Amino acid sequence: MSHAIHRVEHVEVVGPYTLALRFDDGTCQRIDFRPVLEGELFGPLQDLTLFNAVDLDQAFGAIQW
Repeated sequence: MSHAIHRVEHVEVVGPYTLALRFDDGTCQRIDFRPVLEGELFGPLQDLTLFNAVDLDQAFGAIQW
């Protein structure tokens, strides 16, 4: 079973820990990241200032901090 991988074309902070993403297939998703902001890797993103510094990596079509 294969799944398509779509690139992110646009990212916008729309609420606390919530991003609106537009993908290259035209779909849009609003995602609340609070449930995954734990542990060594994602825990630091509980700092809203850091979370809100999200950026789009144009080369890879992915979000980054």
